[in-house]
Amino acid sequence: MRSVFPHLLLFFLTVASTLFVGGVIYSASLLSILLAHEMGHYLASRYHGVKATLPYFIPFPLPPFGTLGAVIRTKSPIPHRRALLDIGAAGPLSGLCVAIPAIVVGLLHSQVVDVSQLPKETIRLGNPPLFAFIQRLTLGELPSSKDVILHPIAYAGWVGLFVTALNLLPAGQLDGGHIVYSLFGRYSRIIFRMTILTAILICLIYNFGWLLLVVLLLFIGYRHPPPLDDFTPLDGKRRFVGAITLAIFFLSFTPVPFPSWAMGLKDILWGAR
Repeated sequence: MRSVFPHLLLFFLTVASTLFVGGVIYSASLLSILLAHEMGHYLASRYHGVKATLPYFIPFPLPPFGTLGAVIRTKSPIPHRRALLDIGAAGPLSGLCVAIPAIVVGLLHSQVVDVSQLPKETIRLGNPPLFAFIQRLTLGELPSSKDVILHPIAYAGWVGLFVTALNLLPAGQLDGGHIVYSLFGRYSRIIFRMTILTAILICLIYNFGWLLLVVLLLFIGYRHPPPLDDFTPLDGKRRFVGAITLAIFFLSFTPVPFPSWAMGLKDILWGAR
C-alpha cells in the first residue's frame, strides 16, 4: 500500500488541478486519455517481463491544460527490439483510442458560431491534420466566417492529440525515440539530431514557446540505451505498427498550438511586423 500511495496522491492532485482549469467533464475526459496512454505502456511492459512503475501523474494547476501529463518508469532492461517497439507504441495507440472518440463526441456537442461572435478572451487553437479531418467529417466544411467553440470533451481530445505528438517526438527515451530506435537501431542518432535541429527551426520561425522543448530535447540527448538483444530485427507486423505510429505523430502535430500566443524568436529580436 505504501508503494501505491505516491501514485494515488499525484493522481488526485491532478484531478484537482484539471478540475480547477477546465471543470468536471474536461478533467474526466483528459485523465481518461492520459490513463489509457500510460496503462498501455504499463501493460506492454508487464507482457514482456519488464518491471515498470504505475503512472506518476503530474499536476499543474494553471491553464491551458491543468497537468503536465504522466510518466512511468521502467526498472529493468528492455530485452529486445520487439519489446521496445511494443512498449513505445502501446501508449500513444491506447491514448488515441480514447482521444479520437472524445474528439468526435465533443465536436458533436460543440457550438459553431460566426467569427464576429467569438468572445474576446477566446484562446485560438492550432489545427493538427487529424483533428481537422475529424472536424470536417463531424461538422462538415465550415466557411471562413464560422468557427467552433469547443466543448470540454473536444478540448480534452485536442490536448490528447497534443500530448501524443509530444510523446512521439523521435528523440531520446520519449515514445518516439523508442520506436525509432527499434526500427533503425544505432542509425536513429541521425534522426534524433534532425529532430533537435527541426525544433530549433520551429522555435526561430513559428513559436518561441518551443524553446522549452529544445532545452528538453538537448537534456534528453540523442543517445538511446540499446536493449539487451540489439541484433534481432523486428518482424514485418511490428515494422508496420512502427510506421503507423510515426505517421500518427505527423497527423497529431502542429507547430503553432496556440496561434494567439505564437511569436518566433526572429519576431522577438527584430520586432513583429
